[in-house]
Amino acid sequence: MAAAVLALAVAGAGGARAQGLAEYDYENLSFRGIGVHAGYNWADKVEGTTTFGFRVDLGYLGPGVRIVPTLNFWKSDLETEELVELAASISALPSIADEGIVVTADELGGIEWSDLAFGLDAQYVWATPSPLLAYLGIGIGLHSLNGKGAAIDGTFIEDLLDSFAAGISPLGGVEYMLEERLRVYGEVRWNLLSDLSFGGVALGVQFMVRDRDPGVVGRVDPPPPSAVPSL
Repeated sequence: MAAAVLALAVAGAGGARAQGLAEYDYENLSFRGIGVHAGYNWADKVEGTTTFGFRVDLGYLGPGVRIVPTLNFWKSDLETEELVELAASISALPSIADEGIVVTADELGGIEWSDLAFGLDAQYVWATPSPLLAYLGIGIGLHSLNGKGAAIDGTFIEDLLDSFAAGISPLGGVEYMLEERLRVYGEVRWNLLSDLSFGGVALGVQFMVRDRDPGVVGRVDPPPPSAVPSL
């Protein structure tokens, strides 16, 4: 139900005409294709890094509104500033400060943070005057964050970095059909979590099991051969 409400909100934001609720139904959804992509992320606590993932095209919930489950993964090292801040926070803990111990960033060494995220996107898709399809949308996701480092493995610091977090992701992209069953796509996305935010770009290829986009706003399909007058 949450996905349906989210999808309707995206459709309204995209400027679509008001549609009756009867036009939006889970029965309209069906597997249409699967895509794989790679890209680059910029985050506020870790170094920039590559990301990998895939998406499943489930078709259109209603006019213009496509539902796309996603899975994405990245890993990177904590920035130096974050290591310094983490070391200071540890040194300030009463059990450590009372002993007069000062933890430094060098003592923490390199700490790696990774994210495995399962998401569900609602995308408002429309045809353009060019061969491109364009889309804007929003995604909701569950992120599994995991911290690793020789100095922190098995400690409470690792426990602090290991967590599950919900996130929301504004996004936009374009698609181009290379062949009947093959598309390429480019996407930009910004991920907002409670204690982490990161944006990124990705390029991918999608293999289709269906070649039509009956739910795309602005799409005008050619008439069937029987309707085309012979010359």
